[in-house]
Amino acid sequence: MFQGKMKAVTFSYDDGVTQDQRLIRLFDKYGLKCTFNINSGLLGRPGSLIREDVTVAHVKPRACEVRAIYEGHEIAGHTLTHPALSNLSDEEIVREVEEDRLVLSEIAGYEVVGMAYPGGTGCMNAHVADLIRTKTGIRYARTTTSTHNFDLQDDLIVFNPTVYHHVEWDALFSLGEQFLSLAPEKPQIFYIWGHAYEFDIHGDWERFEEFCRLISGKADIFYGTNREVLL
Repeated sequence: MFQGKMKAVTFSYDDGVTQDQRLIRLFDKYGLKCTFNINSGLLGRPGSLIREDVTVAHVKPRACEVRAIYEGHEIAGHTLTHPALSNLSDEEIVREVEEDRLVLSEIAGYEVVGMAYPGGTGCMNAHVADLIRTKTGIRYARTTTSTHNFDLQDDLIVFNPTVYHHVEWDALFSLGEQFLSLAPEKPQIFYIWGHAYEFDIHGDWERFEEFCRLISGKADIFYGTNREVLL
């Protein structure tokens, strides 16, 4: 149970970009909690990405700004430099994950114990997961494989989210309505993930605020970070 409740909602957003600040204002407005997965080796770098033929900013905050930006939410790992972990040697996998975790722990002022796999499910495998499980201080790690259900999972090092907001908008809202209607006899988790810069592609900030408004403020739901919900 989640502080006496059978239902929990949690969010996870990747890359540590400046759009996170606007997203945090939304989450704070509606009393929602998020885990932000950051590449500590890329902090302070400017940049942009082309997504769906649209150029969007992909700018990283400076290390000295990170603690204040993410206050009230959770800082978690995303490796030092965002490589495809399955292409690396064992030594490099552990270094990318554990050094990122330690740097972020110093920045955050608390021990970082979570992460999201850079590149998602397609850039990791069972061997990568086993190294993270046995050779690092990571206690949970998120993939990009949507389950479209709310059941608890046994393996937190290969934790699959419920839904990816950006490419599954209809599923996001339909699953939200389904989750709200549940009166479960066993604990259930609604886990939403994405990248904050994706809201800039089609100007979807208001659409996402509509979802935040829908899912928030319910007395039977615990709203927590990944760490608060999973551990």
